[in-house]
Amino acid sequence: MADLLWDDVKCFFDLDLVGRLPDARVPNASVEDWQEVLDLVAEKGWKCQYSEGDAVLPVPRAEAVLSRPADAERPELWVRPTAEVLVIFRFHADDEVDFDVDLRELQGQDRLDVFCGFLREIGRRLRKPVLLDPEGDCGHPVLGFDVEADRVVLLAGPLTR
Repeated sequence: MADLLWDDVKCFFDLDLVGRLPDARVPNASVEDWQEVLDLVAEKGWKCQYSEGDAVLPVPRAEAVLSRPADAERPELWVRPTAEVLVIFRFHADDEVDFDVDLRELQGQDRLDVFCGFLREIGRRLRKPVLLDPEGDCGHPVLGFDVEADRVVLLAGPLTR
């Protein structure tokens, strides 16, 4: 059974209301949590590409990525849980696992199910909530993985124009 139904949440995936790249995050994280995410990506065999600026490199340990100088090229890890869905981890801070998703790729029930499955995998692995905020509106999650419920749930009412 699906965690969420498309008809109940499609307003949160509306490009005009939410923006193209909503922000997903695991608050109260640690370097160890980041490493768990990197290990999960490898274990699941999800296609991924790590880069620093224009340089594509092997995926390093989380500690190495998060201890880079502030003026270093921005690291990114592009992960595809399926060929149709892209998730981009940004490594902004060691106390919050952060990533973006492209809403253009998350239209319809099938893609929503993939995304919910991805959030569940991370939340279960870390035993922490995984939250999705509208782009640029951090702190106001609309949906997320609930550890106690062991599923992705709605956290906000419908968005309106």
